[in-house]
Amino acid sequence: MTLIGNIHLIAGNAGAVAPLLLLLQLEGIQTSRNSDIYIREYSSFGIDEARELRSRASLRALNGRRVFIVVAAAMTTEAQNALLKTIEEAVGNTLFFFIVPAPHMLLPTIRSRAQILDLGRSVHVGLVDPKKFLNADPAQRLLLLKPLLEKGDTEGGRRDIGAVITFLSSLESTMEHVQAREIGLGSTRGEGLEAIYRARKYIGDKGALMKPLLEQVALLLPKM
Repeated sequence: MTLIGNIHLIAGNAGAVAPLLLLLQLEGIQTSRNSDIYIREYSSFGIDEARELRSRASLRALNGRRVFIVVAAAMTTEAQNALLKTIEEAVGNTLFFFIVPAPHMLLPTIRSRAQILDLGRSVHVGLVDPKKFLNADPAQRLLLLKPLLEKGDTEGGRRDIGAVITFLSSLESTMEHVQAREIGLGSTRGEGLEAIYRARKYIGDKGALMKPLLEQVALLLPKM
């Protein structure tokens, strides 16, 4: 796999960092004890994080080239807009890698400048099977959502936003491959997709109410 350009998007989570570092080694970049490699993981990448990245990216490399690896379960629109300036103003040989659950959810202005990298087994293992979810009735769906709503043991007991976004993206992809006639009610299908878009848009915002957003998806999607 050859790196093209200086902006790269990877679908996955923190598990993608190890194979990415291996790829960088194959590209001739020293990854061990290299102060020019910056790795950070965020549950939500907002404007403050984008500003910090911009500040660090303005510095010149101590050795060869600077490499920024950002793992983000969610990324605000404001932060993405700020990233455009960071990318444009960074030193020419700087490399940026953004590891997110679903790269296609990022702004077109980010995606159009980036190379999509497939590192294989780096994606989230789905906690909820989208097909099983669509085949279930509303009551069963609410039960299936429980693993996504459980709070983890790290970062103050936060929910895994990355897993939720991965589920919503998988659900959307499954729905888009199902014709309205196969479900029976085209308008209901449209309402369900709208609920997915809405949940995906707001799920990473500070103070977002994850439970009602996901419950709305469970109630509005038609049964397959």
